[in-house]
Amino acid sequence: MANERFASSSFKDPLNRDIIEFNDKGVTFRVRKLIGGTDNFVFYSDISGVEIDNGLFFSTIRVIPRARPEIVIKNFTRGDARRVKELILQNVPNNRPDAFDTPRGGYPGR
Repeated sequence: MANERFASSSFKDPLNRDIIEFNDKGVTFRVRKLIGGTDNFVFYSDISGVEIDNGLFFSTIRVIPRARPEIVIKNFTRGDARRVKELILQNVPNNRPDAFDTPRGGYPGR
């Protein structure tokens, strides 16, 4: 996967734009504030879901990591928000073995 980068719209806040950066192992979310901000790196395997809240002009992306608080990034165009969700879900392992999975073929013992 090529390293891709998305930035929130500069229309609402031209100085403090949120940034999403993809790499081979996971996603970095940079949330900027007037003073400081936060950087969160999440491995693809630690992401349990992605939600998009569409407003009139801009979208808010909510990434739900396992065993961590959700990451909220705001003011992305609808197209960018959809693309971010697609890229994350393409890289999240779908067939992840779980402690409660049964062996292939159905119920245990059959």
